[in-house]
Amino acid sequence: MSGFFSLLARFVPPYKHYLALNVLFNILTAILTLFSFALIIPILEMLFGLNTATYEFMEWDEASLSKVAVNNFYYGVQWIIEEYGASTALASIAVALVVMTGLKTGCAYLASFCMIPIRTGVVRDIRNQIYNKIVALPLGFFTGERKGDVMARMSGDVTEVENSVMSSLDMMFKNPVMIAACLGMMIFVSWQLTVFVLVLLPLAGLVMGGVGKRLKRVSLEGQNQWGVLLSNIEETIGGLRIIKAFNAQQTARDRFSRENERYRDIVTRLNRRYDLAHPMSEFLGTATIAIVLWFGGTLILNGTSAITAPKFIYYMVIFYSIINPAKDLSRATYSIQRGKASIQRIDKILSAPVTISDPECPLPAPRLESGIRFEDVTFAYGERTVIDHVTLDIPRGATVALVGQSGSGKTTLADLLPRFYDVQSGRVTLDGHDIRHYRIHDLRALMGNVNQEAILFNGSFAENIAFGKPDATREQIEQAARIANAYDFIMETEEGFDTNIGDRGCRLSGGQRQRVSIARAILKNPPVLILDEATSALDTESEHLVQQALDNLMRGRTTLVIAHRLSTIINATQICVLQDGRIIERGTHNELLARSGAYSHLVELQGLS
Repeated sequence: MSGFFSLLARFVPPYKHYLALNVLFNILTAILTLFSFALIIPILEMLFGLNTATYEFMEWDEASLSKVAVNNFYYGVQWIIEEYGASTALASIAVALVVMTGLKTGCAYLASFCMIPIRTGVVRDIRNQIYNKIVALPLGFFTGERKGDVMARMSGDVTEVENSVMSSLDMMFKNPVMIAACLGMMIFVSWQLTVFVLVLLPLAGLVMGGVGKRLKRVSLEGQNQWGVLLSNIEETIGGLRIIKAFNAQQTARDRFSRENERYRDIVTRLNRRYDLAHPMSEFLGTATIAIVLWFGGTLILNGTSAITAPKFIYYMVIFYSIINPAKDLSRATYSIQRGKASIQRIDKILSAPVTISDPECPLPAPRLESGIRFEDVTFAYGERTVIDHVTLDIPRGATVALVGQSGSGKTTLADLLPRFYDVQSGRVTLDGHDIRHYRIHDLRALMGNVNQEAILFNGSFAENIAFGKPDATREQIEQAARIANAYDFIMETEEGFDTNIGDRGCRLSGGQRQRVSIARAILKNPPVLILDEATSALDTESEHLVQQALDNLMRGRTTLVIAHRLSTIINATQICVLQDGRIIERGTHNELLARSGAYSHLVELQGLS
């Protein structure tokens, strides 16, 4: 149960006033339950003539409060019988029973009423925290995780917590109060019977506990498999073009069917164990009642107990009132065991360290007055070194291009600048200061990114262009689109800038998507640009339009360009050739050609001369 209480400690405090009201109404429900059942005793004694004593009214300070209350209650019943008859007394007690039951059920409803905001609020807070953590985690975290599994944790696991853990929250606070109140009354009525009961109940609990422990293990297996299944779906949708092109529909179906069948087997085992809880608890509860009924009846028949038959019946009513809360508590325990697996999977995200964070005493926001410098920088993915002791200067206003074969470290080197990753040795400086000494927000505010794959969102043109500057005016958005050569094709759509572009911009061509992403960078108006093969996936006409937009964007800015098409970086201030994480050549286009080295070889391969 440690995971459950840890969850409460983290997420319930903002709702403590609701929790206090819930506990209060649960206590009132327990008290009203006990006293409404207590009315059974005088009814039985009157019906069977078991109590022939004469009662006199007692002052409230004459004896203990409970003794005075019982005496005066019997005195009132006796007076009603003498004045109005036994039938009227029975009717009065019956009305009192109905009234007290109404109050009890009203308090029970108010207890549940106060619990609902806690349940819904905690689930909302968990979703918000997961999403905020996903946004805050470094990119390196997701290289070892399936996207579908991360989605499963935010959807399926949170839903499981809502359905199993949070739905049991009311029972976890209500049932212990009821059980404690009933046990107290049972001890008051007959301590001998209660001792006997307290020996029986733990034995029943041990039998049922074994089922709950196995639920957690099977549930964790099920949630992991659900993550695999969701990843399969996500990969299928993303790769549908390839699946159809290679006639691999049946292969994809078979793969999904195998994983789906495995998930079904796990869920079948899980539900069978979970459904075993209710009949088992009902059987054990009934068996316990039968044993207590036999033992208590034996005590009365043998005259070895001071308990009377009416009190014994009241005792059995109270004991039966424990059975349902105990069953609900055991069912809640099973649900929590089932949900603990989801809590563990959620905690894997929530407890993941944010390795890239703001410094304790950050420098003021940078302005880029002199330039950027990579000083003896080394970076590795695990054991594989990707950047190996690289030193590179990017003066303010300069355009520095990185070229080389795929896997040479170009993109990784560019990713170190906005701190998508942190260097493992050396440092990256901006105006002479280590970029790790600035706030991440201030550092990235200086930079605009245009990637090979234009990453757009399901929304309108205007929303995507203004993504990094949500307070931009429509005039500013349109001006950015004009500079990016995107205005004309946007205005040709049905709703212009309000047209929805679909998921990841699926309604646009590659060139159109890229020009929208360039417009987004233009609107941000950053002093530093990072262009990662922004034209490599385009046809000649689209490349020409996009290159014009990039030229407009780069004008007057400090630019780091990653290029495969060398024709796009001929005019760069400096070109660096990377190989196996090292810069092996650097210079202008003409200087590198004159050396007849690696760059000259790349130029020849692309037919440039």
